[in-house]
Amino acid sequence: MKNALMITNRNIAADGPGTKLDSLRYFATDAAAAKRTEWARWQELTQKQMRDALLDEMKDMPLVPEEQNENQKHISLFVHGYNNTWLDALSRYNQLQKDLYAGTDGLGVIVLYTWPSNGRVTDYLADRQDAEASRTALAELFVALHDHVIAMQRLAARTDDEEKLCRAKISVIAHSMGNYVMQNALATASQQLNNPQLVTLIHQLAMVAADVDNDLLQESKPTDSDGSLMANLCYRITALYSGLDQVLGASAGLKHFGTRRLGRSGLADRTDVYDNVWDFDVTALIQGVENTHSGVFESKKSLSLLEDILRGVDRSVLQEKYGGS
Repeated sequence: MKNALMITNRNIAADGPGTKLDSLRYFATDAAAAKRTEWARWQELTQKQMRDALLDEMKDMPLVPEEQNENQKHISLFVHGYNNTWLDALSRYNQLQKDLYAGTDGLGVIVLYTWPSNGRVTDYLADRQDAEASRTALAELFVALHDHVIAMQRLAARTDDEEKLCRAKISVIAHSMGNYVMQNALATASQQLNNPQLVTLIHQLAMVAADVDNDLLQESKPTDSDGSLMANLCYRITALYSGLDQVLGASAGLKHFGTRRLGRSGLADRTDVYDNVWDFDVTALIQGVENTHSGVFESKKSLSLLEDILRGVDRSVLQEKYGGS
């Protein structure tokens, strides 16, 4: 068992992942969180070795009855946002792993996906271009995951052995511009898979402070639009937003003639979205945090909400428990 797993399409320099676009590569470390900043402690893996590492993590995960699906363990991907070096992304990954995934009661396993953000406030537009250019690399990963899940389901059916089924849900936490990475990657993967109907690839996609257009997921858009392709691959998509988010207030003016950001304004029209898409105003849960743009990760209340979302708790229960819209 590895202590941390990372996938990246950053170039690899002597001191770690850089800021240039490169091919997809895989890394793991046995180091504790405090030592993971030392690049020498990371070991590069092949794609097969990464798959085997994840399978090794899953082999001891329990198979739970359908009525207890909220207790099923996860293989989760964390996709960071704009203005993050790989060390910034690693710091947030370490925190999420500790707060949500550690221990026998934790969610399971979380993997860091770090794309070549430049880690500078002045490089917003350059980061936006790199986020879009990362679509191919991350789509490659999703297609491989899809093929693996299908293969396991077919093996279980052929052998009449439920022990062969996948023992983990696949979920994603995407923050800020990381949601633009996800938008492009999921749309590309869905196209490559010919808009598959046989399997839910991602059980829960949590879009935190999403720096994407707030009309992205409107059902009235064409069936080949990014939002439609995203909704097809996910069991549920949750957008966590807050009008307090000044970072997204600034970014809205940089593109699309001021189109509102999903992570600041919520869904453009809640009556015209796919039935597996919803949003939640986290403003009341992140009061008092220093950085509202990452406030969901810095408040115990909103972290509890995020955990319940990933577990698959029904949205009506979440609204009653946390008082959302």
